[in-house]
Amino acid sequence: MENEVKEWRISKVRQSDLWVNYDEQRADPEATRLDGNGRYYPNCSSDVWLRSCEREIVEPIEGHASGHIPNWLNGSLLRNGPGSWKVGEMSFGHLFDCSALLHRFAIKNGRVTYQNRFVDTQTLQKNRAAQRIVVTEFGTAAVPDPCHSIFDKFGAIFKPDNGTDNSMISIYPFGDQYYTLTETPFMHRINPCTLATEARICTSDFVGIINHTSHPHVLPSGTVYNLGISMTKSGPAYAIICFPNGQHMFEDAHVVATLPCRWKLHPGYMHTFGLTEHYFVIVEQPMSVSLTEYIKAQLSNQHLAACLKWYEDKPTLFHLLERASGKLVQTYESEAFFYLHIINAYEQDGHVVVDICSYKNPEMINCMYLEAIANMQTNPNYAQHFRGRPLRFVLPLGAGSSCSSSKRRLVKSLSLVGLTAPPPTLLKHSASQYADITYMATNGKQETPAKDSKRARYDEDDCVNLVTLRNTQAEAYQGATGIYLRPEMLCDWGCETPRIYYERHMGKSYRYFYAISSDVDAQNPGTLIKVDVVSKTCKTWCEDNVYPSEPIFVAAPQPQSEDDGVILASMVVGGGLNDCYVGLIVLCAKTMTELGRCDFHINGPVPKCLHGWFAPNAV
Repeated sequence: MENEVKEWRISKVRQSDLWVNYDEQRADPEATRLDGNGRYYPNCSSDVWLRSCEREIVEPIEGHASGHIPNWLNGSLLRNGPGSWKVGEMSFGHLFDCSALLHRFAIKNGRVTYQNRFVDTQTLQKNRAAQRIVVTEFGTAAVPDPCHSIFDKFGAIFKPDNGTDNSMISIYPFGDQYYTLTETPFMHRINPCTLATEARICTSDFVGIINHTSHPHVLPSGTVYNLGISMTKSGPAYAIICFPNGQHMFEDAHVVATLPCRWKLHPGYMHTFGLTEHYFVIVEQPMSVSLTEYIKAQLSNQHLAACLKWYEDKPTLFHLLERASGKLVQTYESEAFFYLHIINAYEQDGHVVVDICSYKNPEMINCMYLEAIANMQTNPNYAQHFRGRPLRFVLPLGAGSSCSSSKRRLVKSLSLVGLTAPPPTLLKHSASQYADITYMATNGKQETPAKDSKRARYDEDDCVNLVTLRNTQAEAYQGATGIYLRPEMLCDWGCETPRIYYERHMGKSYRYFYAISSDVDAQNPGTLIKVDVVSKTCKTWCEDNVYPSEPIFVAAPQPQSEDDGVILASMVVGGGLNDCYVGLIVLCAKTMTELGRCDFHINGPVPKCLHGWFAPNAV
């Protein structure tokens, strides 16, 4: 199989031109057409996400290495993700529900071994014992237990142990130990050499939170921060949890900052957060978890996704919390967008820069249901629903009002009747155009989002761009209720599972990130992407019918530049006849050309994985 490396230079496309162009493409009947075999996306093999591991590989096996794997590269690439859709005769309904499966590629002196193993969760144990799904997941409701009354179900709502502990999203180090995480309070300690599950941790036992994100931040000191939700007297609040590096990281865990959720009964859905030298960055998207719907779901045996609510007419909020004091410094607004992953955040010249893999709405979550994946080839809108782009938001620190007097008079007159102005329609108009503004009545006491109450016209030319940072087209404007952000696009590719030179550049200025393509209608949907956020250029690597997972950067000894190192990615091959193949690809991070690889042909299907970590000492 031949692989291909390309370099791309994108035009300066502003966010305002982004979604409207894709909407127009979606409306174009010529944009998506069936091929001769009745498929809309003939270059995309969805079966790589539908595979189930039938037999664990507990003992490491050797593969066939080719090319040159650097001798200095020693350690284990640990991976986590969906392992099996099946429980007895039943199937899970959503990709996020599949039983967690670990993968390990152990690299030493140019040789590579592979093994995999399920995370031995209580959920897995219960399901296997019953040979059916008995624990409710994100997109799958459990089989009802006839022995449980309505009172049993109500009591179970407030007991964390009754929820799923299927930690199948990510792997992070806490000290010298490695843990698997998901969006519940449960983590599992795993052995990085054998993949055995050694312990289960419930974070709620140590600190007052009810859940946390799948993506904490690990500082060079070893201290770990994560974002969770706590329940306070005034309602749910976002809580930043600190796990100080040491022998008792969980016992010493404590909350260092809190922020009330904007809606008392609708805390936002959080998958990650940002961290800079002086700030925690909480990006509160208008995708909420309805607490009332959660209680109804528990009582009526519905899956957890039924609790999610998307408010497309409400802004996304950017909150900066000071790390030293834990206090809120400033909140910014942008047009509504959905996201899972923040690429990086950092401070520069009086601004905070936040780069995010963004989507117009959360339709991509629906694209990961079993039925949606299986039927994607007959769905002309599937690629559109998965359409996202990496966007840069620039938050000016300490910015004051910069609007003209006429604009301020308009705001003052509106404020007299109790109306405040959310941001301009940032995604559909250029700065020289007039944009519709939706006004809503707010009093700070809402328990659910208010409906739109008025519409007016807003001339953006009346305001001065508050962003003075060089080499960016991102903008910010002062308005009635705060500062409104207009992002710029970093790359004209759908990018997901982004990674940077994390150990040196997390929370600091950086130049490169690496990602997999999320464009299912691309010429090669299995493309790996390197984005230069300074020059706005891309380099890509791809190979026919090969689907790599999250690319992880490993620096060379004494690196001379930010991209002096290698990219590691596990890979699978599309097509039913190739489901027993798994491989490791090693790329030069500078050029995105292949250095070497190791191929494994095993005795059962290998599913595509999600996130992982490189453990340099696990050899």
